[in-house]
Amino acid sequence: MAGITVSHLSFTYPQETVSALQDVSFSVEEGEFLTLIGPSGGGKSTLLRALKPALTPHGSFTGEISFFGEPLSALDARRQAAEIGFVLQKPDDQIVTDRVWHELAFGMESLGFSTPVIRRRVAEMASFFGIEEWFSRPVEALSGGQKQLLNLASVMALQPRVLLLDEPTSQLDPIAAADFLNAVARIRRELGTTVILSEHRLEEALPLCDRVLALEQTVLAHGTPQEVSRALRAAKSPVYFSMPTPVRVSGSVGADKCPVTVTEGRQWLAGYAAAHPLADVPPRRLRPAGEELLGLKDVWFRYEKDGEDVLQDLSCSFARGQLTALLGGNGSGKTTTLSLLAGLRRPLRGKRFCRTERIGLLPQDPQMLFDRATVRDELREQLASLPEAEQARRMQEMACFCRLEGLLDRHPYDLSGGEQQRAALAKLLLAGPELLLLDEPTKGMDAQVKRELAAILNGLLEQGATVVMVSHDVEFCAQYADRCLLMFDGSIAAEGGPTDFFAGNHFYTTAANRMARRLLPQAVTCEELIAACGGTETPPPERREPPAAPPKDLLHPPEAKPLPHWRSLGALGLLGCVVTLFLQLTHKISIPFLAAVPQGALCVGLAVLLVGAMLLVSRRTGRASEAGPRRHLTKRTWVSLGVIALAVPATILCGVYLLGDRKYLFISLLVLLEVMLPFALLFERRGPTARELVLLAVLSALCVAGRAAFSALPQFKPVLALVIVSGVALGGEAGFLTGALAMLLSNVMYGQGPWTPWQMFAMGLCGFLAGVLYRRGLLRRGRVSLCIYGALSALLIYGVLMNVSSALLWQSPVSWATIGAYLLSGFPVDCVHAAATVCFLWLFGEPMLEKLDRIKVKYGLLA
Repeated sequence: MAGITVSHLSFTYPQETVSALQDVSFSVEEGEFLTLIGPSGGGKSTLLRALKPALTPHGSFTGEISFFGEPLSALDARRQAAEIGFVLQKPDDQIVTDRVWHELAFGMESLGFSTPVIRRRVAEMASFFGIEEWFSRPVEALSGGQKQLLNLASVMALQPRVLLLDEPTSQLDPIAAADFLNAVARIRRELGTTVILSEHRLEEALPLCDRVLALEQTVLAHGTPQEVSRALRAAKSPVYFSMPTPVRVSGSVGADKCPVTVTEGRQWLAGYAAAHPLADVPPRRLRPAGEELLGLKDVWFRYEKDGEDVLQDLSCSFARGQLTALLGGNGSGKTTTLSLLAGLRRPLRGKRFCRTERIGLLPQDPQMLFDRATVRDELREQLASLPEAEQARRMQEMACFCRLEGLLDRHPYDLSGGEQQRAALAKLLLAGPELLLLDEPTKGMDAQVKRELAAILNGLLEQGATVVMVSHDVEFCAQYADRCLLMFDGSIAAEGGPTDFFAGNHFYTTAANRMARRLLPQAVTCEELIAACGGTETPPPERREPPAAPPKDLLHPPEAKPLPHWRSLGALGLLGCVVTLFLQLTHKISIPFLAAVPQGALCVGLAVLLVGAMLLVSRRTGRASEAGPRRHLTKRTWVSLGVIALAVPATILCGVYLLGDRKYLFISLLVLLEVMLPFALLFERRGPTARELVLLAVLSALCVAGRAAFSALPQFKPVLALVIVSGVALGGEAGFLTGALAMLLSNVMYGQGPWTPWQMFAMGLCGFLAGVLYRRGLLRRGRVSLCIYGALSALLIYGVLMNVSSALLWQSPVSWATIGAYLLSGFPVDCVHAAATVCFLWLFGEPMLEKLDRIKVKYGLLA
């Protein structure tokens, strides 16, 4: 019976012209083990996520996916969660609790399983995966391999019919990776679970699977490992060079038999050697060592004062012009050593010496280096001091060198794991480092990209640079490193050249050495074994040459058209007048010609000047503008506008005059329901996702937390700034809902009262108008415009409404003179609120909007 059937599946990400998947069709039988292979960025992760509806990316889908005979989209959320298990690439991304046993039970608790069932399954999974010894440990104390095994056990506790794994061993050492894959094979063998695995580590993965799907946007080959190997070799596909060593060695001599495992390869090699004498392996030519550029001597280090020593009496040095590889198990101290070498941490005892200041560090998580909206901006940041022509040339060369040409306008976080590694490395290389420290640089890379990385590193080494690389990729280290160090228990356990190092190891060695150890003990790479067998292997296609001319708009993508100078100068002049009137109102200075002007007139004048400045920096055209297209107000927005303009004020006033403010909590809830009702009705019709609801909840929570964090500073709060950002990014109704909900919830800490409905209405109205004005295209979305709108909102909307509400609540009878007195007396406080809003919008407005824009595009939220 077919477990999963994919028919003519195509997918394109938002704002992309090239499809991530194109006409992909295949089927997986129930209980079958399928391995997805292909280049980095070839669509493997996209395909896997398409098979798990909760993780399906936003974009344009065509085609059909069936799950055991029924459409995948027809499965309810509970069945999807229970019957389709998914293990992510990064172990920490999937762990949500603090203890191992909590994590095992979390999925079942979320689905409402009974306590006896949870206890039975937790005990069963702990026994099956050998977790008993660390069952009660905190999750943070686990190694990378243990965390990934815990993720697998947590998923299997739900007893899924299909298990999806997205490069689960990319961050594991060779031994931990082999243990993990053996656990997956045992699950499939003993439980009959259908397994679909995406992997670059094919030496361990291919011997375990039944069928292989080679994918590069479209299906390259599909069949048994032997069939796919022959098809890729006949097609001269670069994917072939990722195949296991036995496959490539036997294929290089045209053998009919295609061994996959090391055992099969050893048997084939023995038979081949009996009929064909094997040549000796020539000695490796290593780069000569220059002066010692960097090192540690007698170093001890621990993260906590009373914790265990992570490094113990560690001494090592690294010579100029050499590539040194640090290997070892997860938790052996490799990354800690790299951080000490980079100078990010100081040793507890011992010394660090370094003879250069030009150091580049590629961390294990390349996202730590990204702080711009596109890859183009990340690269441009490193070249800011150069002339534009030189910037264009350097960026073009590096983008081509690291295969980033088609990714320059993508957000770095939206790239695949291997693409992120390449983008981060390109950014580092543009700085011209003399010492390059790399933490798992080949993680998520296919064989072709690894070769290109090696070419980059070789070019740096020839120029006298020094490279220190932490890696679990023994094949890469054996082929390209000049020196290998094995770390164990916080110190160096072994070191030497790659030939001696890997030929002397039993587990930390290459598939080529395990295959040929009895016949050619010095052969440690696939290329050496092919040469010894007299085979020939067509080299992979060469990299594309840089285009003759820079790509169009390489350094000048479409940007907002700058304001005319007269408008900028006019806005600055009006803002100067605003400051002058403010100083006069607060009596900080005394200006003669303003001394006789009444305070009320000064307040009105200040507001008018702010409105004028807003008009000068706004865009008031009838066409699509530089900051984005004008959006027509949706039906949802018009309904919300009617409720906000009519129903909410009527409800508040009825509460004041009919209920005497004695039912203020009831009034507050009624206001909230009135605001949410049109939003919810139209929102539900659109089929909202959990991501949309969570986003609004998080923004409201940030407002509450911001109000609490600045509680010691009266009226100096970031709440209004966050509400304005919510409205600008997500629309008017989302802005109103965020503001109203934030004030209701934060008053749990500050005390509810008859003022609560007024606060909800005033704060929500500021967010609603921000959404209407900016998303409609009536105002230019820029830092200055946001700040002016924030000041106007604090003074003319929130301030006026709250001052009027105070008069209505505390004075009887109410007259216009009373309201005016309240407005004047509250104006200084409103000015403090406006200043705080301006400060927070100036500092955080644009970065937050960029993040929210990316989230909206990536997940298709609140369209």
